[in-house]
Amino acid sequence: MARIEAVNEQTLIVYFGDRIDDAIAAEVNRAIYQVKAGLGDLITDIIPSYNSMLVSFDLHRTDRFDIIKRIRHSLESEVDATSDDSDSVVVEIPVYYGEEVALDIADVCDKTGLDAEAVIKLHSEREYRVYAIGFSPGFAYLGSLDDAIVMPRKSTPRLKVPTGSVGLADNQTAIYPSSTPGGWQIIGRTPLNMVDWDSESLARVNVGNRVRFRPIDKEEFLAQGGVL
Repeated sequence: MARIEAVNEQTLIVYFGDRIDDAIAAEVNRAIYQVKAGLGDLITDIIPSYNSMLVSFDLHRTDRFDIIKRIRHSLESEVDATSDDSDSVVVEIPVYYGEEVALDIADVCDKTGLDAEAVIKLHSEREYRVYAIGFSPGFAYLGSLDDAIVMPRKSTPRLKVPTGSVGLADNQTAIYPSSTPGGWQIIGRTPLNMVDWDSESLARVNVGNRVRFRPIDKEEFLAQGGVL
């Protein structure tokens, strides 16, 4: 059963587990749909994470005790969430893994004992779930990595990671949608703009979507607008 705790007078957090797990992430995704369908405009915002969701509500129309009761009822309902197809959406992201943009590939190879070709193969052949959107607009946390390329964050973060950089950290991978400081291990770069200002999440991908990385060469990277 989900655990619900108050954050402040108009925000709750609903926990579905205590680990990063594909089944728990699917439960979070389903719960978002159930709560939106059951509570309508009483809810002002829902922010999902790996194993929880933050729920903000209209304090002028309800209170904490009432909203907790309504959330539990929604989660126990038989609402058909099949029309919420975010879990079945697979987004392909082209990535150039060339040495000019793979800023940390040497360190990754050194720590894993693999060569660059093996790292790229393991990274690009896997399908990832979007667990959360955060840190900066459009920054999607994707998991989980093959165990062979699980990497710690850099001990000293970069002050400026180039836009589109694809990185590894712990058992996750992500794309920097803008040039920001960061400590992820950079192994490639996408020419795609990962920020979508017209979407609710501001991201090209949404929580629950699947992502696959497609290796491309330098010519295709530049032709698609990539910057070295």
